[in-house]
Amino acid sequence: MTVRIFVEGGGDKDLTRTACRRAFVQFFKKALGAGPQPRVEPCGSRDEAHKDFCRFLQQDRDTCSILLVDSEDAVADDATPWQHLQRRDKWTTPVRVPSDQVHLMVQCMEAWFLADRRILIDYYRHNFNANALPGNPNPEQIPKRDVMSHLSQATRETTKDT
Repeated sequence: MTVRIFVEGGGDKDLTRTACRRAFVQFFKKALGAGPQPRVEPCGSRDEAHKDFCRFLQQDRDTCSILLVDSEDAVADDATPWQHLQRRDKWTTPVRVPSDQVHLMVQCMEAWFLADRRILIDYYRHNFNANALPGNPNPEQIPKRDVMSHLSQATRETTKDT
């Protein structure tokens, strides 16, 4: 079976989409080994990923299509990924698409940076304010606005671009 994954991310330039695709290819090679690999389609924005996913579902019914987007907000304990996306984004679930064909990443990709303070400190070095980072040991539980605010505060006095 052929699998195609429509991913939020990669920006709007060929160069950044190629880099995003390569990163996912490396990830899946490590996760899946030598077996069949999915085709990864970086789509840019989450809305574009959803549109591309829905469009492809109608074009190729023989391929297992999967949508992978950030959750953007906390997901209710009783909500499936589609229910979360219906509530949050007003997206409609495509007809005959099971719930295992949509997967949610963290609220925002930048939360992953908080998982390893040492890397942030080593990257920014001078004038990086590690004390401005949240103390929550599970970055996936930190709301997007708080992640962005804490990262902004921590890097405010550094000379590197954030």
